[in-house]
Amino acid sequence: MVLGGSLLTAAIVAVDLATGPKSTFSPVLTAVPVLAGVGTRRALVPLFAGLLTAAVVVLLVFLNPQVPEIVHATAAAAVLAVALISSANVSLVAMRERELVQVRTVSETAQRALLRPVPDRVGTLRIAVRYLAAAAEARIGGDLYEVVRTAQGIRLLLGDVRGKGLTAVETAADVLGVFREAALAEPDLAEVAVRLDSALNRRLTAEDFVTAVLLDVPETTGPALVVNCGHPPPLLATATGVSEVQPPGYAPPLGLLGMSGQGRYSAGSLWLGEGDLLLLYTDGVSEARDNSGRFYPLAERLAHLNGHDPGTVLDHLVADVRAYVDGGLGDDAALLAIRRVR
Repeated sequence: MVLGGSLLTAAIVAVDLATGPKSTFSPVLTAVPVLAGVGTRRALVPLFAGLLTAAVVVLLVFLNPQVPEIVHATAAAAVLAVALISSANVSLVAMRERELVQVRTVSETAQRALLRPVPDRVGTLRIAVRYLAAAAEARIGGDLYEVVRTAQGIRLLLGDVRGKGLTAVETAADVLGVFREAALAEPDLAEVAVRLDSALNRRLTAEDFVTAVLLDVPETTGPALVVNCGHPPPLLATATGVSEVQPPGYAPPLGLLGMSGQGRYSAGSLWLGEGDLLLLYTDGVSEARDNSGRFYPLAERLAHLNGHDPGTVLDHLVADVRAYVDGGLGDDAALLAIRRVR
């Protein structure tokens, strides 16, 4: 906006010359350092603009000798004061932006450490994952996922921590840490869920919990095992359509198993054939609403994407749900898709 300030200065000088020595429009020149500070992150720009403008005000003293000197003095002082304020504001904005960049860098580093990249392919499985932040400045939250290769097969976890902020991030870190260890040590998938529940019981309050889905998928052929801990049911897309993978019975979220009176979780069986796609998701997707309050029709949209590879499916779903809400997601969301291929 330096050009705008220059044009304004030239216009004021021209008007003063046209109106004669009895009047001046020099007080309008206080806008020049403000215009110079717009769009720049260099504090000296509005300061120099103010000094040059103050010099122009002094010049107008000679062009308008019949205007009281107090008017010229007040205009010059106002220009310098606004220049100092604009310069300080530019410095503050630049400092805040540097701090924001540092915070985002730390957040991205923490996310890479917490949510590790998943392999694109393991055995006959193609895998893809996408994470959607509800806020544009967010990089990490309470949604979590993990893929671990074990002797039993590929073990996957997708979960959603109740709550937000640093507490949710800490809880997500605890869940992932225990899962990475238990997935390798426990041959029974249901026992992995029990260990997660026990670990969370030692740190969560009665109001806190984690919904999650655990999968044990053979690398080649054979039925997969699913343990659903109070989480939205996965969607299975086959050549005949899309269906929900319902658990064998009700199971509470992680951290609430003892309160439910149940002693353990139960694993259900799922056949994942060649070409079938299994989608795991958090409620940030399934409970996304449009302007009229209708939930996002995830199963319906997935049915039209079944022919694509998992990464393409998730990219389409991400773009579609963002267009559907038309105002930003109300909650973080994670999606994990696997497809059996040759």
